[in-house]
Amino acid sequence: MDLSRFHKISDYEWRVEARGKMRVPAIIYASETLMQEMDEKVFEQVTNVAALPGIVKASYAMPDAHWGYGFPIGGVAAFDADAGGVVSAGGVGFDISCGVRTLHTGLTLADVEPLKKQLVDTLYARIPAGVGSTGSLRLNMDEMNAMLSGGAQWAVARGYGWEADLERIEERGCMAGADPAQVSEFAKRRQRDEVGTLGSGNHYLEVQLVREIYEPIIAHAFGLHEGDVVVSIHCGSRGLGHQIGTEFLKSMALTAREHGIELPDRELACAPIKSDIGQRYLGAMRAAINCALANRQVITHLTRAAFAAVLPQARLDLLYDVSHNTCKVEQHMVDGKQRKLFVHRKGATRAYGPNHPELPAAYRHAGQPVLIGGSMGTASYILAGREESEEHAWASACHGAGRAMSRTQATKRWRGRELIDDLAHRGILVRSPSMRGVAEEAPGAYKDVSAVVDAADHAGLTHKVAKLTPLVCVKG
Repeated sequence: MDLSRFHKISDYEWRVEARGKMRVPAIIYASETLMQEMDEKVFEQVTNVAALPGIVKASYAMPDAHWGYGFPIGGVAAFDADAGGVVSAGGVGFDISCGVRTLHTGLTLADVEPLKKQLVDTLYARIPAGVGSTGSLRLNMDEMNAMLSGGAQWAVARGYGWEADLERIEERGCMAGADPAQVSEFAKRRQRDEVGTLGSGNHYLEVQLVREIYEPIIAHAFGLHEGDVVVSIHCGSRGLGHQIGTEFLKSMALTAREHGIELPDRELACAPIKSDIGQRYLGAMRAAINCALANRQVITHLTRAAFAAVLPQARLDLLYDVSHNTCKVEQHMVDGKQRKLFVHRKGATRAYGPNHPELPAAYRHAGQPVLIGGSMGTASYILAGREESEEHAWASACHGAGRAMSRTQATKRWRGRELIDDLAHRGILVRSPSMRGVAEEAPGAYKDVSAVVDAADHAGLTHKVAKLTPLVCVKG
């Protein structure tokens, strides 16, 4: 990307002043190297977002930003409903509330290594993965609506997990304001037997080793120690979320003109927050958030059962569950005053700093855990929100490595079987129903996750707390 169009605020902050139809500046947090490696479309998209009605303060992009649909993936923007602000389906994304949850195991490498093959085979047998994967749950319409209203709380009430899990999930496992009536019958049919499945794409379940600790005090608050084994689950709202995104993007594009909205790009289809379609989308999107929370909760239950069959001494307490691809109503300081904002985070996570009232009591003094998934075979990270992140980008952070090339490009360069064999040679066991899917998610198809995490740390978005490396991976 051509950096001459940016004003360099610091080594990790780059700004484009409002010009033309932009209502606010555009800001990207990244190192110079990451900026140079970003595709040109990021510049176009982050500045287009800055032209949307009711946007507050700035249009932001995180260090892992890359080209997305309308908004860049890694894009963050907040809108004020009282100032004509909009909600954008493209600003949330198709995989609504895709996210990561991490579980402690109470195990060490010495416990896991002798049983690693048995463990990965058991996990693969018990946790459905891949395109069109279906689980053992088949929901009738009443249960579907209950799940869309209740999220992880619905799952726990039906025996899929523990009450204590809910304290370690954003929104205590249930997004308020969900309206299942706004979710189409087709979207519900797509989801009726997909609860408790990983799906495909970049979704995975990994057993990981805590390789390095950077912030011992925060790590201790999170219950992390060097040499611990943890489990991370990355998935979202499956076909239901994708269908909601598809349907509302089309509707928003068709109705934009009647709301007086001039779109800089059709993919930025949006609607006034206070409009009928805006409210209907928010109700459907919140239902999809609950779907994703329920999905990860059921997968957690299946994971616990798999560990019990192989390593019964494992405890599998939840560390935290954090979503990306959301729009949430939050209170933020703007020019010295509290304002209610609708914060879009597409491929970005919330990163509340210490003492925020919405954090679990055990973490309140340390800041919110921010779970960063790496690409297959590379490191993942656990970060923590910090006080400065509120003023930088509405208490937001990156969500992963970010793609460096398309899936089509990746399949032309790598073969899935060869990647699995290479990873096995390095001691990382991978199971997947799709060799093409493995090739699409090759480690080389992504940015350097360590560089992304370092940029978030240096930009003041997060603290780098712990580095995790994979032992086994079930890949969608």
